Amino acid sequence: MPIDHDRLFKELITTFFEEFLLLFFPHVHEHIDFQHVSFLSEELFTDVTAGEKYRVDVLVETKLKGEDGLIIVHIENQSYVQPSFPERMFIYFSRLFEKYRKRMLPIAVFSYDYLRHEPSSFTLQFPFFDVLQFRFLTVELRKQNWRDYIRHDNPIAAALLSKMGYTESERVELKKQFLRMIVRMELDEAKQRLLIDFFETYVKLSDEEEQQLRNEVNEMETKEKEQVLELLISYEQKGIQKGMQKGIQKGKKEGLEEGFKQGMKHLVRNMSKKGMAPKEIAALVDLTEEEVHHLLES
Repeated sequence: MPIDHDRLFKELITTFFEEFLLLFFPHVHEHIDFQHVSFLSEELFTDVTAGEKYRVDVLVETKLKGEDGLIIVHIENQSYVQPSFPERMFIYFSRLFEKYRKRMLPIAVFSYDYLRHEPSSFTLQFPFFDVLQFRFLTVELRKQNWRDYIRHDNPIAAALLSKMGYTESERVELKKQFLRMIVRMELDEAKQRLLIDFFETYVKLSDEEEQQLRNEVNEMETKEKEQVLELLISYEQKGIQKGMQKGIQKGKKEGLEEGFKQGMKHLVRNMSKKGMAPKEIAALVDLTEEEVHHLLES
């Protein structure tokens, strides 16, 4: 199933709108009155010439500090290279302005896995006259060095480490630092789940990398190690629930008991591959150590 990049980014930015501006556009953040923030309904535009439909990603109605008038902040995620993107940003701007007639701040987030220069303006000009110069704010995630963000206790920074400039050899360290950030921020479970799901959509470690990660976590200071392991185990529990559901679904075809057994065997083996000890697995799946050993050996 293809990744719905726009949905993921929309959910992330609407949940952490203030943190997004603080991280990437602090000069904007200092002027926004976050006591007045309202997310507007989705806007769908049709490009008659191209025969395509476009949906605005994030549209926020807010105020500037010390002012009564409302402004609009438009944030657009771009997950693939599109040479005509600046023109599309201008079209969005003009149509949104036509509807709302308020000052608007357009922002583009480039999240694809390439290093390239992205223009931040759209111009219309003649040799004898400049008709228009439309500009928008940008952040190019792949150009960001992820190590510059790991000291930020900012949930947007944590999630977007997964889209920044890292090498294949840094993947284990990247996830370890991500987990440390999550532990430090002490977010509620729903927000933790949102960040972890976002991160793991884009950074999927192999079994060997997961084992290396556990080994490195075990070398941390005691308190931090316990917190990170607790987070990892909590996330494994979500995998257990999914495994149970798959086992039950499979059981409807093969016989409930046999399907459940196969689903549990698959789950236990996956947990073992990730470096979990039989005792740890047994506690999580509510089996005895002997039963876990049996499933691993059968």
